[in-house]
Amino acid sequence: MSAEAVTGPAEIRRSALPLDLPADLDPLLERIGDARHVLIGEASHGTYDFYTWRAALTRRLITEKGFRFVGVEGDWPDCDRIHRAVTGGGSTDEAVYGFTRWPTFMWANQEVAEFCRWLRGWNDALPPERRVGFHGLDVYSLWDSLLAVRRYALRHFPEQTETILRALHCFEAYGHDPQLYGLATRTIPASCEDEVVGLLTTVRRTASADEEGFGARQNAEVVAGAEGYYRAMVRGGPDSWNLRDIHMADTLDRLTGFYGDTDGEAKSVVWAHNTHIGDARATDMAAVGMTNLGELVRERHGEEAVVLVGFGTHRGTVIAGREWDAPAETMPVPPARTGSLEDLLHATGLDRALFIVPPPGPDRPGWYDHPVEHRAIGVVYHPERDRLRNYVTTTPGRRYDAFLWLDETSALHPLHGEPPDDTEPETFPSAL
Repeated sequence: MSAEAVTGPAEIRRSALPLDLPADLDPLLERIGDARHVLIGEASHGTYDFYTWRAALTRRLITEKGFRFVGVEGDWPDCDRIHRAVTGGGSTDEAVYGFTRWPTFMWANQEVAEFCRWLRGWNDALPPERRVGFHGLDVYSLWDSLLAVRRYALRHFPEQTETILRALHCFEAYGHDPQLYGLATRTIPASCEDEVVGLLTTVRRTASADEEGFGARQNAEVVAGAEGYYRAMVRGGPDSWNLRDIHMADTLDRLTGFYGDTDGEAKSVVWAHNTHIGDARATDMAAVGMTNLGELVRERHGEEAVVLVGFGTHRGTVIAGREWDAPAETMPVPPARTGSLEDLLHATGLDRALFIVPPPGPDRPGWYDHPVEHRAIGVVYHPERDRLRNYVTTTPGRRYDAFLWLDETSALHPLHGEPPDDTEPETFPSAL
């Protein structure tokens, strides 16, 4: 059968379900069933429609299926401020506004603020031990996490602070901004691995079992993950990407254990880019040695316990920067590359659609199993270069369990501009 036959508009339209109201997510809720990990993607980090539909699905998972926490592609310390606010400690708007690491627009935006206000209202009606959390899974916050561990140690086990100070002093040798760890000279510096191991051992052994102690242990894990991540970035290649996604998967597992109910595992929702949540084995990422969060969660927990939900759009507008640490701006998203998944879906004439991937078998529409290019827009974007890059070869039915199609989308709404003095090196591949 030709590629045109398995990916024709009529074939795709027969697979489509309506997607106009949150109630149209019913078939996806049925597909999720008793799954314990639902990873919800986005085709860009700066699109209003992805954030709002992701929030709508998450609200239903929390209210109808008892999901216990949201884990996002964000830093632990910043997201912990949101977590404290949504579970009863302070203003959610102030917590969301407080993001300062570039790109702030990913989380300091009106769409996230609206979801967090809703989550605070939901949690206010629950006892503290049943409130739904909001946590960062990412690895970037080395310095903030290191200082948070020091503060915790000074309060709770001051006799052990020498170990924490050794790690702090090791990183200070590379300047007060550890995000530049080894990057100024592009050479690999002496490792802080021994100091980090000492810090981890001390915190794991000494920190309390409550939420504050869990946060201290997680901050120590971030320090350990970041030490390896930044060293790997200097070397180049896929290692830094893999270390970052492994750290996110490990953090998800630690959170699942912390929230674990007496009758089994707690349920989690994850918000991250398609490139993180869609199974890397179904893309050309695998050919260059890359893994990702979606692949790791499926491997660790079994495919029956995991549902991966992707997004796509054909055209519109998006928030992004032209360079890493550049001011965010609203940019056009040009019509997708000819022959791409987005081009094929646009040809159906559907403005919006929900696709639930059927089980493998002779009755599954062929387009789910046909490799095709699939657009991915990061926080750094050049619309004029869109047709030359920004595409990941993908087998849709293996990469995702469900897919939300939004033909034309618009940029999200940042709460503030970028801080001019806050620099973070970009990850691999570029800016996802």
